[in-house]
Amino acid sequence: MRYLVLSAVLAFAPLSLLADPLPSWTNSHAKDQIVAFVDGVTSQDSPNYVTLSDRIAVFDNDGTLWAEQPVYFQFIYAMDRLAEMAEQDPSILSTPALKAAAEGDLATVLQGGHDALIEVVNASHSGSSVDAFQSSVSNWLATERHPDTGLPYDQMTYQPMVELLRYLRDEGFTTYIVSGGGLHFMRVFAEEAYGIPPNQVLGTYGNTSYEVIDGKPTIVKAPGIAFIDDKEGKPINIERTIGKRPILAGGNSDGDFAMMEWVTAGDGPRLGVLIHHTDADREWAYDREGLVGKLADGLDKGPNMGWVIVDMAQDWTRVYTGAN
Repeated sequence: MRYLVLSAVLAFAPLSLLADPLPSWTNSHAKDQIVAFVDGVTSQDSPNYVTLSDRIAVFDNDGTLWAEQPVYFQFIYAMDRLAEMAEQDPSILSTPALKAAAEGDLATVLQGGHDALIEVVNASHSGSSVDAFQSSVSNWLATERHPDTGLPYDQMTYQPMVELLRYLRDEGFTTYIVSGGGLHFMRVFAEEAYGIPPNQVLGTYGNTSYEVIDGKPTIVKAPGIAFIDDKEGKPINIERTIGKRPILAGGNSDGDFAMMEWVTAGDGPRLGVLIHHTDADREWAYDREGLVGKLADGLDKGPNMGWVIVDMAQDWTRVYTGAN
């Protein structure tokens, strides 16, 4: 009889009672806060219960779900792609910034500021169909390695965050990426890396056009940026695309502040999860200074908003999916 009762209890027990849903997280206050929030919004007898249709979680990508040093991985792709294109047509290297990018000279490109970065992205990301562009990205991910870790870029996803995404979905959440990264770039790997399908990826997107090429209807990537999904653009894009205010948001930089502020300001139970890069041994340690991932407002204001500040060095037992 005891066995039958125990079996019945386990059959209907939530996942968090059957096994540790976040095995790569230490038994810390951050983990406890996340699990308590999820338990609260998914337990029907809880005053914080949230219906399935409203269990929406949004996450930044660069620096939140995968690494972003020494520069956003998409920009490394852009430089590699530009060098490949220049082999076929050297005339495309028409400016100092483009020449430097094709040579892998990141420092010189960065000296050119925002205009130089846009030049490189426009030259490397436009002029082909979306399908051809995404095939190029897929081939790049399959062959290239990070200069410091030697890992494939799509194995530098954060194992603790992959677990968090899976845990949330197991508990009835719909998970989205909302990132400043390129929409077409992220959609190549998001489903395999994170379990997030392409239609749940929101990002920056460039101009496109509809053309019939050799009798085939085609979406072509054109020069110019149509929408930047960063800072205040993130909540705008969420409202426009998803149509509901999520109840959980995760980020790592001040580019995510507006999204997290807006999400956690809504009625009912809310949670912000801010990843603080503190691990110089297994990853990189940075916050207020640096080229990418600057974090000041989140550290200063997040605790008073009830956000969970995740100390990567202390709260994670493992960093990358591709290495211990």
